[in-house]
Amino acid sequence: MRRAWAGLQGLFAVYKAPGVHWMMVRDAVETRLLRDLNALQRPPPRKEVRFLPTSTEGKDGDELTMTVASVPVLANHPLVSGPAFTRLKVGAGHRLDIKSSGVFVLGLGHGNKLLHDLYNAHLSRTYTVRGLFGKATDDFSDEGKLIEKTTFDHITREKLERILSVIQGSHHKALLQYANLDLKTQEAYELAVRGLIRPMDKSPPLITAVRCLQFAPPEFQLEIHCLHETQQYLRKIVHEIGLELKSSAVCTQVRRVRDGVFTLEDALLRTQWCLPNIQKAIVKSGLRVEELHKSLAHQEEPWTDEEGDGKTDGEADGGPGQNKGGNTLWEGAAIR
Repeated sequence: MRRAWAGLQGLFAVYKAPGVHWMMVRDAVETRLLRDLNALQRPPPRKEVRFLPTSTEGKDGDELTMTVASVPVLANHPLVSGPAFTRLKVGAGHRLDIKSSGVFVLGLGHGNKLLHDLYNAHLSRTYTVRGLFGKATDDFSDEGKLIEKTTFDHITREKLERILSVIQGSHHKALLQYANLDLKTQEAYELAVRGLIRPMDKSPPLITAVRCLQFAPPEFQLEIHCLHETQQYLRKIVHEIGLELKSSAVCTQVRRVRDGVFTLEDALLRTQWCLPNIQKAIVKSGLRVEELHKSLAHQEEPWTDEEGDGKTDGEADGGPGQNKGGNTLWEGAAIR
């Protein structure tokens, strides 16, 4: 049992389905781990030496004597002490709101501190975002209150990709500004080669790359690499793309496919949330997290050594109800 508990120290990723709150996902993982841990065979109860009265036949009849016996200590019996594990400290990484799905990173044991370190590393995340041309809603999603309907026959893939290039270019300039790097230095060159140029402090949402994966009007799908984003901000991006194309658009799906070093291949499905699978996932991710730590160690602001509490300071980064709208950095971009 102690060996099983020792294997629950680190980070792992699960797949969060749409329509489920992230807290329910975290609580479900904790419940299943507690069930599996308490189902493990316990060590035999310790024994203690006691003097027990026994009766023996003597000359004058039965005589009471004391004999030495080794008996189990019932205080350690499961029926007396209850389950060995009643609570686990499961920390949550960058949140996903209830409408979103995808990779959701969790931490156990010292993994709670690693979650804090990962937040301070300001790593990028990748999303696939689906949109629908022809209508606009009050919350930029297809489930919101319908505001207007528009035509979209004039929209072509070339026009869409032109807008995407404008978005990426303007956000790239802002990224360099917030990264606070001298582009003429060797350090900046090495960071650019490894794709590690990023702000080391708070900044507005930044899109590092965006491309069109699918275009079949009225539906389209984008791949967005970003920093300090919320899922609501990505929905607003889809809405503003529709406006720039002289139409309107709503977001039908936001799916996170990568969070730092964790990808969809690492995310455990609900049917895989059990003790052996989570232990394997922690071991698998530990090597990559360690390599990432080494690659960032030379920078001016290395990962913090402060103790984390399982709740990263990045509640606004994917946290529910945070940054409802967001400020885009490409206002005024238009098709020429």
